[in-house]
Amino acid sequence: MNDVMKEAFRKAGLEGKQPSDKSRAKETPPGNRSGYAGPPPASRSGSTRTAAAGFILRDDYTRQAEQVIQQLRGALGSRYKDFTTSKIRNILAQVSEIYNDVIAGRDDVLSAELQGRIEYLKVRLVYECGRENVVRQFVDKAKLMDLLNNIGDSRENFKKFARYMEALVAYHRFLGGQD
Repeated sequence: MNDVMKEAFRKAGLEGKQPSDKSRAKETPPGNRSGYAGPPPASRSGSTRTAAAGFILRDDYTRQAEQVIQQLRGALGSRYKDFTTSKIRNILAQVSEIYNDVIAGRDDVLSAELQGRIEYLKVRLVYECGRENVVRQFVDKAKLMDLLNNIGDSRENFKKFARYMEALVAYHRFLGGQD
């Protein structure tokens, strides 16, 4: 891992939580030369659930998104103007690219390639959190890392996550977020 990524993990408060090369090698399934072991398996319950915080992305994810943005506005106060849509536009664009490929597929299970792209999305989120404190507060309040960690290979969980992410950006704009 390069120094920029190490610094991003440190600033995001995730220092020491990234897997080492040795532990990653142990997790690599036989016959997988890429070294990518994939995310942990997800539950097939239809809800994206976090183990640590107990956050459940429900069918009314739009209401949850609105609440998250309202809470963020309250927490940031006048600094909410510093949380611009452009700060999360790259993340949303990456989510949308993956979403388009997920929709095009027919399997209920995500391919190893798509799971790898979701893993990379986590890296991008951590990097953005390290760059901007307001993005970190957004990611924390929205439980984005927890949700991404619990997608596993579930196509439905990723679709729900992508729609939730779109709803977060929409409510951010609707409730006065700047571009």
